[in-house]
Amino acid sequence: MSGQTVTIPDDQAFASFKAECLCEEGWNMTYNKGVVTVWAQSLEEGKSIHKIKCRMLCKDVSADTMYDVLHDIEYRKKWDTNVIETFDIGKLTVNADVGYYSWKCPKPLRNRDVITLRSWLPIGKDYIIMNYSIKHAKYPPKKDMVRAVSIQTGYMIQSQGPNNCTLTYMAQVDPRGSLPKWVVNKSSHFLAPCAMKKICKACVKYPEWKQRHNPAFKPWLYPEQTTLPSIPLSELSIQRAESLENIDESSLAEAHEREDSD
Repeated sequence: MSGQTVTIPDDQAFASFKAECLCEEGWNMTYNKGVVTVWAQSLEEGKSIHKIKCRMLCKDVSADTMYDVLHDIEYRKKWDTNVIETFDIGKLTVNADVGYYSWKCPKPLRNRDVITLRSWLPIGKDYIIMNYSIKHAKYPPKKDMVRAVSIQTGYMIQSQGPNNCTLTYMAQVDPRGSLPKWVVNKSSHFLAPCAMKKICKACVKYPEWKQRHNPAFKPWLYPEQTTLPSIPLSELSIQRAESLENIDESSLAEAHEREDSD
């Protein structure tokens, strides 16, 4: 996604993402406990880009259910406690759209948001969902947020029989700022494993929730159901990190939220 023009990922891009999800060479294992493993990759010295990969075996969760949960934006608002706001902006093709997502960062860091081009593809019994950052004129950076950059982020879901699956999450993100080391360490040792477990728990509860909330509506499986407006690629451009505010939060100490727990 390094070119100037916004493009929709092709089969080769999905194959490359899958290969990187499966590869362990060049990655450093930072966490391995129970069914969750986390790897990190140190990139150029002095750069704020972080690359992380998490893998988790999800028992009693089918690959189909995991795929639905990761797509279902209404359900995400129920289980994703980090989300501030998320919505779809428009569709590009039957398996690509544009969306907005903002999330809470560990205190005292400023919260982040991102606009991404997201695409998805079933491969046999497995699935891939991936995204990268773009710009849309109607959704400029907000004053109270730091606009982060997803260089490439996504999920690979591998079926492990009818009732189990393996979820791999891989993210290469520029958070636009010099982050303190405690944030990087907390991400790989605590935040990422917790997020994976939260997704798995959400999947267990999803079938019952979906039965009560428009059960037949799954536009990620049935694109004819979508009500999103079409967006021409000409309205989008690559979100280049250097064009965004770069803030230095490296000296911030971790906030202990005792005062909130009284």
